[in-house]
Amino acid sequence: MAQQETDQQGYDALPVDDEGFIVDTEDCEERERAYRERGTSRPITVVGNPVLHKECKDVTAFDDELARLVDDMFASQRTAEGVGLAANQIGVDLKVFVYDCPDDEGVRHVGVVCNPVLEELPPERRVLDDSNEGCLSVPTAYASLARPDYAVVRGQDVKGNPIKVRGTGYFARCLQHETDHLYGYLYIDRLSKRDRKDALRQMAEGTPRYPVVPNE
Repeated sequence: MAQQETDQQGYDALPVDDEGFIVDTEDCEERERAYRERGTSRPITVVGNPVLHKECKDVTAFDDELARLVDDMFASQRTAEGVGLAANQIGVDLKVFVYDCPDDEGVRHVGVVCNPVLEELPPERRVLDDSNEGCLSVPTAYASLARPDYAVVRGQDVKGNPIKVRGTGYFARCLQHETDHLYGYLYIDRLSKRDRKDALRQMAEGTPRYPVVPNE
């Protein structure tokens, strides 16, 4: 019982601001460490693995098994030195992602989103940022990709509570990137054929700095 009670620490619902968005910028170091230290790092699946190329299943059970998965995802993300990680990137067919990502002002954001849905932006908010993007599932490769510099994601937290997350700049890119993963899209799928081929060439020529699952 004592261990179970300890495990539940760190899963409290995050506060929300006046507009109903979660406040994911407080106690980041403590929250990330708690997740990571409970978890076990797993190897990263890479492009070509079938789990990355299909829409994941909705999370329906907000239970201890999900909590353990989230812990493992934070541990895996830290090992790979990433800023975001989707469940299918460690081979789990569920719509959940974690993040530990700064925005363009250097403010750190740490959180979990289950069953994310990216909101359509009104035209006046669709300002594109054409910046370099990489992916833990396409190791050592980078390419320029235009994405909106503002993003809003709706979903649920690890206990099933409804949440809204918003981000700007680099963090907005992270929210879009991770949501894409859970619907079967990698960032290279949004590139031109030439740029996608170049990214895959970079991957083939590079050596991942973290454990990966080789494709058969």
